[in-house]
Amino acid sequence: MIARLTYTFRETWASFARNVTLTVAAIITAAVSLLIFGLTLLMQRGFDNMLERWEGGVEMIINVQNTASPDARAEIERNLEQLKPSVVSDWTYCDVECSLTDADRVLAGSPSTRDLLNESNIPTQYKVVPADAADVERLRGLREAVEQMPDVASIVLAEDSLDVIAKLKGFVGLYTYIMSIALLFAAILLIWNTIRTAMFARRREIEVMKLVGATDWFIRVPFMLEGLIQGFIGGVAASVGLWLINNSWTSGVESFPEDTGFAALVVEGGYVSGVTLLIIAIGMVAGAVGSGIAASRFLDV
Repeated sequence: MIARLTYTFRETWASFARNVTLTVAAIITAAVSLLIFGLTLLMQRGFDNMLERWEGGVEMIINVQNTASPDARAEIERNLEQLKPSVVSDWTYCDVECSLTDADRVLAGSPSTRDLLNESNIPTQYKVVPADAADVERLRGLREAVEQMPDVASIVLAEDSLDVIAKLKGFVGLYTYIMSIALLFAAILLIWNTIRTAMFARRREIEVMKLVGATDWFIRVPFMLEGLIQGFIGGVAASVGLWLINNSWTSGVESFPEDTGFAALVVEGGYVSGVTLLIIAIGMVAGAVGSGIAASRFLDV
């Protein structure tokens, strides 16, 4: 068993050494494609963070002082109920715990601001879903009426920003996905060509191995391992690049003004770790598939 493993790794390394140029090209192409794919996932996650507070049709958020009295809250709720169903379709109250959860997501790129918020000072929220027939002007009228009430800290009206964010998310996602898939396909072709070249260079050796009884799988495994390692190295390189870019973006966003909303585009570390593992796995699978097809197709040399 040890002898077989030693042979497999020795032959894999020998194949690497014979095809350095093609191998490096395949690894770079795989790394670039996987990096673009990983960045696409992070961008989509960032846009989701920006849109999540508005999910369910919410177009107005009323921020209320944490210390608001029950009477003040009851007055706000009474006004919202009176506007049903002509202006307001529905509304929900987001308590302190809910508001802190929203802050974790929206202020991920501004940890210094997030650290200032706690259970004693974070505003609670009323999330308002307008009626289908309600236009922006009626929502603005509702805002003007409600913001005069006691203990109302601020009112955020989505207006047209939701459409802009959603369209941008769709546009960026579509073209970056297409680009990453095209480059990954190119990487698979390069790996395929690398394995084909390696098998052609060793065609006489393969013939001899067959004559002495070597099975197809015994011959095929070192070449498949070569492709898998190429995909793995490409995935690791892409993961390192993704981590560096995300850290640079996170550090840069901290200096942006708070009202720009870019803090929500920062993606937390747990999701980034999941994406890095995913692109490494995709790289390994792509490398194994490309080399496996080539090894099977060109085994009879």
